[in-house]
Amino acid sequence: MPDRHLRPNSGWIEVICGSMFSGKTEELLRRLRRAVIARQKVQLFKPAIDTRYGTTTVASHDGTQWEGVVIQNAEEILNQVAPDTQVVGIDEVQFFDDAIVDVCDTLALQGKRVIVAGLDLDFRGEPFGPMPALMAKAESVHKLHAICMVCGGEASRTQRLINGRPAYYEDPIILIGAQEAYEARCRGCHQVPHRSQGET
Repeated sequence: MPDRHLRPNSGWIEVICGSMFSGKTEELLRRLRRAVIARQKVQLFKPAIDTRYGTTTVASHDGTQWEGVVIQNAEEILNQVAPDTQVVGIDEVQFFDDAIVDVCDTLALQGKRVIVAGLDLDFRGEPFGPMPALMAKAESVHKLHAICMVCGGEASRTQRLINGRPAYYEDPIILIGAQEAYEARCRGCHQVPHRSQGET
């Protein structure tokens, strides 16, 4: 289902989500490659805050890369999308503000296939930014899992580490990094010191 529209010329939204190292960007780029093979015009966008792999490069942890358009805020996407673009990809969508939900809605109403990828939970294990609203609005939601770096089970959460120790609940939500600052963890192995008892 994710690789075709519900009906010809009908736009829609697909959300690819999960923890870090679960293959979200890899799956996004796979779907974009298939669209290119189908001779569809594709544009890919990324937030300016994500500079891990260079200014304009969107890259998965397995090394797959694609050149994207860097965006400062969600509304810029509407000005950057060409009229003949059929598929719009947005990586690291959790870093945008809530306006990204209306932007994706607008593009879908214009008949475009919109594919977004991002973290559904922040390092605290709480819903991340606009992701809950995007998941509710989307026609398709695909949640991926990584491998827990502690027990080897299925990981659904992102563990932030500072000097090898779990980050505190009150630490800033956004900290750009990769293997040096984060691990994939299952619910049981995920640790957030100072989080209130009873929160998951």
